[in-house]
Amino acid sequence: MSHSGSSPAHKVRSGVLVGIGLMLLGVFMFAMNDVMGKWLVATYSVGQVLLLRSVAALMVLLPLMRRQKVPFEIPPQPGLHALRITLSTLEVACFYWAVTYLPLADVMTYYLAGPIYVAAFAAFWLGEKIDKPRMLVIACGFVGVLIALRPSSATLSLPALIALAGSLFYSLLMITTRKLRDTHDATLVLGQILGALIFGLVAAPLDWVTPGPLDLAGLFLLGIVSMAAHVCVNRSLKIAPASVVAPYQYTLIVWAIVLGYIFFGDVVGFWTLVGAAVICGAGLVLLLLEREAARRGREAKDIETPVLPEA
Repeated sequence: MSHSGSSPAHKVRSGVLVGIGLMLLGVFMFAMNDVMGKWLVATYSVGQVLLLRSVAALMVLLPLMRRQKVPFEIPPQPGLHALRITLSTLEVACFYWAVTYLPLADVMTYYLAGPIYVAAFAAFWLGEKIDKPRMLVIACGFVGVLIALRPSSATLSLPALIALAGSLFYSLLMITTRKLRDTHDATLVLGQILGALIFGLVAAPLDWVTPGPLDLAGLFLLGIVSMAAHVCVNRSLKIAPASVVAPYQYTLIVWAIVLGYIFFGDVVGFWTLVGAAVICGAGLVLLLLEREAARRGREAKDIETPVLPEA
């Protein structure tokens, strides 16, 4: 007997595979975007890069918002939105400033520690409880950052501190985003783009370099590729469990190492690799702990609210 359509289990597996594929594609596009950004900030100021990138992103985002009928209005909690926009602008400015002087993999190593910082900060800002296993994993993550940073008078450079500050701003950005989870995704992205645009309008005229056609295309492509990458990652998280697809974000460090070597001849130091491995390991363990906590929460909810038999 033939069966029409696919079984629910097959659909779930297909959704997971598509979600993993979209996450991998989004991370690869982010990596390529970072390569283009590092190449462009060698010639153009951070302010100019952010200005032209934001213009291109708006050209894509605004028609999408109009098509989806997303309201153009000041959202609730404007103060928190303003804080999020500020954090986003500081984070991206720090990133581009840092990659001007540091290998791409070094900067990405600091940024991959974002989930570690989020887990630590969430206890203070969101009032979330941290059990002993999480505290141990968070401590290991911080050790990984110290290994990669190698704080000493010889290695603790200003660009490294800027990259570290950017990763902290990034983690605070993620926390504010969690507090604004009811806000439409497009509204959140619009705020980030407008913040970078304003920063660019102020900073770009201070060191303006008129770009040629190729560089102008690259500057505009930064905004478009970034938008596409965000769409892939967001869609991945919607069609597949976050605990399944989130670990694939750590492939970013692999791309940073490979592309940094191909395009810039960057050779990653041994201790940076060790630190990156510790950070990624701690992040993966945190994901497993979150997954287990969510499973226990669902089981407890099922016990507390039993399903009544049908009459």
